[in-house]
Amino acid sequence: MIVGLGVDAVDIARVCQLIGRHRDRVVSRLFTSSEAAYACSRPDPIRHYAARLAAKEAAYKALAGNDLARAIGWREIEVVPGTDGSPSLALHGRAARRATEIGAARIWVSLTHSDSSAVAVVIAEGR
Repeated sequence: MIVGLGVDAVDIARVCQLIGRHRDRVVSRLFTSSEAAYACSRPDPIRHYAARLAAKEAAYKALAGNDLARAIGWREIEVVPGTDGSPSLALHGRAARRATEIGAARIWVSLTHSDSSAVAVVIAEGR
């Protein structure tokens, strides 16, 4: 049973401008050190930052519904690569508590990007 669903699209040019103006501050505020290391290891890091932002926004939407959900911080939702390279989400702090609260047993994420945009879909699956 689906207990939460979120989708988000991010304009890659806007992420490029944001990181270009405030790189260290933006990266440390929005991404975990593992996410930053992953993005920087790729040929086009901005595209991967944008996909992670889309995933975080989609996860916020999937977890929405109360004050706890609105208080989730950017770094409490982390995109981690699986052993096969496919993305998954690790939830920390308030995000993990909210997932438990809505009965999410598993969180699914799908990411895609083109030259201009990054899109993510997040599904919270219940027990």
